Amino acid sequence: MAGHSKWKNIRIRKGKQDALRGKLFTKLAREIIMAAKNGGGDPGKNPRLRVAVDKAKAESLPKENIERAIKRGTGEIEGADYEEITYEGYGPGGSAVMVEVYTENRNRTVADLRHSFTKCGGNLSENGSVGWQFKHVGQIVVPNNGVSEDDFTLAALDAGAEDVSNDGENYIVETQIEQLHATNEQLRAQGFEASEVQLTRIATNFASPGTDDMHKLVKLLDLLEDLDDVKETFVNVEIPDEFYEE
Repeated sequence: MAGHSKWKNIRIRKGKQDALRGKLFTKLAREIIMAAKNGGGDPGKNPRLRVAVDKAKAESLPKENIERAIKRGTGEIEGADYEEITYEGYGPGGSAVMVEVYTENRNRTVADLRHSFTKCGGNLSENGSVGWQFKHVGQIVVPNNGVSEDDFTLAALDAGAEDVSNDGENYIVETQIEQLHATNEQLRAQGFEASEVQLTRIATNFASPGTDDMHKLVKLLDLLEDLDDVKETFVNVEIPDEFYEE
C-alpha cells in the first residue's frame, strides 16, 4: 500500500550513536514524565507510558530514574513542570521544519531554537506556517520476521490501521492518532511485537534544496537534535546519505 517513505517518513535521526548518554536519558525521562502527567502513572492503564517505559528500559535507563520520572509526572514528587510544544520554521533552501519539544522554560527554548535556525540560514516562524506540509499520524514499526506482507496487512487493517507498507526490514503501520495504542494492542495480541510505537509527522509537500543548502540543513538538524529540550525534528526533504556527517 502506498504512502510510506523509505526515509522513515522524513524524520531525521543521526546515524551515529548519541555520544552524550545524559542527553538521551534526559529525553527518555521527559517522555515518561509527560506520559504519566497526561495519562496516569500505571503503565498497565496508560499505553503511552508503557511504550515510554519500554523504550527507556531498552536504552538502559536505570529503574530508579524511571520510577522517579513517573512520580514527577503524577505529582507525587516535585519537579519541573514540562509543556509539550511544537515549533515551526523555514530551513535552508525553502525546507519546512517542525520541532517537537518538552520545556519548562519557553523563553530559553525559543532562544535556542532561533539561534540554531539563524546560524544555518533559516528562521523560526509562526505557528501554522509550515505545518500544512505534514500530516500528523500514529506509526507502528514491526520487524519483518518472515510473516507474509499480505497476512500482516490483513491483520493490521483488522486492528485499525489506515495504511501498511514494507521497507524491506520492517512493516510500517500508519494509524489515526487516537487509534495508535489500540491498534498496537491488537497487533501485540496477535503476536506482532513493535520495535517503535509513536506519533510522527509525514511530509506531504517536498522541498529540493541545492547542495550548499543541503549541507546547511543537515547542520541545522544536528544542532536541533543536540538541544536538551528537543524531542523530535521533522523536515520535508529527502536527504541522501552522503550529506550526513560521520
